[in-house]
Amino acid sequence: MRVRRLRKEVAALEVTAFINLIIVLVPFLLSTAVFTRLAVVDMALPAQSQNKLEQLKGNDLKLEVVIRKDALEVGDRIGGLIQRIENKDSHHDVKALGALMMQIKQRFPDTKAATILSEPDTTYDALVHVMDAVRSGRSANGGTKVVKVDLFPEVSVGDAPVRNGKGGA
Repeated sequence: MRVRRLRKEVAALEVTAFINLIIVLVPFLLSTAVFTRLAVVDMALPAQSQNKLEQLKGNDLKLEVVIRKDALEVGDRIGGLIQRIENKDSHHDVKALGALMMQIKQRFPDTKAATILSEPDTTYDALVHVMDAVRSGRSANGGTKVVKVDLFPEVSVGDAPVRNGKGGA
């Protein structure tokens, strides 16, 4: 006896509904996507010096700004304190710091690095204002137009050394 087999036709895939879904879904996802712009400042930790007696070269400046609770201390890591800027109206005097940074930059034009050391209780706002004053300033350049100038754009951040005297930190 002969067995009859039914010929089955190959089923065709119906993808029209899927394509319609993709056509609607892609523009919707693109229109609801959030595009953000991230601003990042590259920073580095200060390098630890293995040789305690570093030699000061003629124009070598290792600029340090120490943020204390009552003042800003600007100095050279090797040469010592340059100037202490007392607080003005219970806030750090960032304008005086900016003016001092301009004077230091005129004396050491090739120096680009600075280290900012802060005490543990320093506010984030104070740290950012000091960083901005150290990184850039404004200059009139002898004319009426005020221009933004880079002072010490390579900023490193670290912990301030503990104060000797006046009851500690």
